[in-house]
Amino acid sequence: MKVGIVQQSNTNDKAENIRKSLEGIAACKAQGATLVVLQELHCGIYFCQAEETEMFNLAEPIPSETCAIFAEAAKKNEIVLVTSLFEKRAPGLYHNTSVVFEKDGTIAGKYRKMHIPDDPAYYEKFYFTPGDLGFKPISTSVGKLGVLVCWDQWYPEAARLMALNGAELLIYPTAIGWESTDTTIEKERQFTAWQTVQRGHAVANGLPVVAVNRVGHEPDWTGVTNGIQFWGQSFVAGPQGELLFTAPSDSEVNAVINIDKQRTEDVRRIWPFLRDRRIDAYDEILKRYVD
Repeated sequence: MKVGIVQQSNTNDKAENIRKSLEGIAACKAQGATLVVLQELHCGIYFCQAEETEMFNLAEPIPSETCAIFAEAAKKNEIVLVTSLFEKRAPGLYHNTSVVFEKDGTIAGKYRKMHIPDDPAYYEKFYFTPGDLGFKPISTSVGKLGVLVCWDQWYPEAARLMALNGAELLIYPTAIGWESTDTTIEKERQFTAWQTVQRGHAVANGLPVVAVNRVGHEPDWTGVTNGIQFWGQSFVAGPQGELLFTAPSDSEVNAVINIDKQRTEDVRRIWPFLRDRRIDAYDEILKRYVD
């Protein structure tokens, strides 16, 4: 499977952001991609840096005019396309939703972000209702895609449930970066932890992982902070956690990486972690904390 990733910077100009995404999709197709993954909330700025009700105006129902644009891109390029959109489900009810389009432009399925963070400059709980679709892979012509979104990537339970439900690939559209007051050492610790935990999901589940992050500096329009420097460094790892590709931290990238799906079967035969799970002894995993 040839997987295309589109790592881009974003501004308030929605049309320009979409144009970049469409150019990235076409560039990946030209390199032979059959699956293309876009980053989290690729149509606009990362608006969760502050809590403002006006930002809800950025949301759209699914399907929408924006969905139609990306549906056409999937059909035109004959690729399966993973997008990330701000969904208006009902008045006062909004989700961070990944929509997957088939090669014919139809919606193959969607995933609503399950884990919602609330950190300085990442005030997502103000905007997003936790997902209610569960950890179900989306069946497509290129395989069963275990699509998760950003903060989900820190949770081994999410990756495991996707794997147990038959996912052939773990995919994480992402928007993560550094706050300006972080030291160089702290920045390196954060990035290393981010990449390491996802490579761990690959190892623990014997599955390839595709993480596509945004890049560039986005200012805090309220002036409270100095904004976020999104660290890019999108990457693809194989089922033993081996790095197949890493993007730079400071530039936009359209790249295609070949993933050998047979390696999942091969790796699981030599490292049969699913076989050796003690499912009779994990009841307490459902508790918040074991006192």
